[in-house]
Amino acid sequence: MATNTVPTSDVEPGGAPPPGTQGGAETSVSGVLRGYVDRIRGGDLGALPAILGIVVLTVFFFALRPETFLTPLNITNLLIQAAPITLLAMGLIWVLLLGDIDLSAGVVSGVCAAVLAQLLAEAGTPWYVAVLAALVAGAVIGAFTGTLVAMIGIPSLVVTLALFLAFQGVTLRIIGQGGTVPIRDDIIRALTNDYIPVGIGWVLAVAVIALYAALQLNRWRSERSRGVTHQPLPIVLARVALIGVIVVVLTAILNADRALSAAVDLQGIPYAIPVVVVLLLLLTFLLGRTTFGRHVYAAGGNREAARRAGINVVRIRVLVFVISSSMAAVSGLVAAARLSSVTPGSGGGNTLLYAVGAAVIGGTSLFGGRGRVRDAVLGGLVIAIIDNGLGLLQVSAYLNYIITGGVLLLAASVDALARRRAAAGRS
Repeated sequence: MATNTVPTSDVEPGGAPPPGTQGGAETSVSGVLRGYVDRIRGGDLGALPAILGIVVLTVFFFALRPETFLTPLNITNLLIQAAPITLLAMGLIWVLLLGDIDLSAGVVSGVCAAVLAQLLAEAGTPWYVAVLAALVAGAVIGAFTGTLVAMIGIPSLVVTLALFLAFQGVTLRIIGQGGTVPIRDDIIRALTNDYIPVGIGWVLAVAVIALYAALQLNRWRSERSRGVTHQPLPIVLARVALIGVIVVVLTAILNADRALSAAVDLQGIPYAIPVVVVLLLLLTFLLGRTTFGRHVYAAGGNREAARRAGINVVRIRVLVFVISSSMAAVSGLVAAARLSSVTPGSGGGNTLLYAVGAAVIGGTSLFGGRGRVRDAVLGGLVIAIIDNGLGLLQVSAYLNYIITGGVLLLAASVDALARRRAAAGRS
């Protein structure tokens, strides 16, 4: 995919200060709000479409299935259902930021899951060795893909399409035609089939809120003392309060007893959710707070300009494919834990399309230069809500595909129109 100059915003490295600022620092709450409205009018919608999509779809499915959709049991199932796609999308965002594409990410997750399953089932390898082997396999595959794209110069579309076909054969060779390898290791299965004790869950929730508040306030204090761009304290406190409310509400829902029988105790946060949260925080820090992340944005905005500025674009392109395939490995592990098995078709089918859809719906541009790791979470929730809600409505499979495809097309159209409006505003 070709890379052209892409506008950035104040939330991404290289973005210009929005209206309502002076010398790079917001002067008031009203200035921040005016700047946000101006960015939306200028075509920088960010995560707004995904957030609106989550709200609208939640209201829609709750209106049709009020007795089941927003129950603690269904919300837990929905979040577990979203985890593999979200993790896969977290990796794809890095590749999309450069204007490239990784069509092999889905089947790479299947290959890595097959490596895990065979080491556990056939070799009797300890779970941590099997997990490490799967992650190393993902990183090696990413390095191979990135080398073909960045060093040899083959378009990413061609390379990853070829690997999409080839790696399906690799999974088939590892698993065996028509075979299924069960996942019996209790630690691996616990990722999606076991839950954190209620008390520990609340402690973790409070710790997450406290850590987020400390990081936000420390960042505000540091930026204010250095006289660089910073938001007003009320905006920072409002953001912390919003995240706190979301964390508390989700924790309360997941800690509720959702068992259908009084004889069964089913409550607590699934282990897969902290995995997603930790990786979200790590990748967000890497993309938004490190030199490497800034170089990714620079190379995605204008590859040639980044090269002339001294950025090793070839190295950046290789590394983003390593990240993409490594996250595909993590996604494959979670998917294998959820299904308690690995088949020759693992990672195939619509896995990749759902992950790309999650990234785009969340706000990542297919044209490069714009996106954040959180887009994968928001878009993954949209995809999961659609799939889960239509399942509750017992909609035919063909309608499920048509509706999901329509949502993805709508998201891509919004992205293209937003870019056109932003370009028109600069001309």
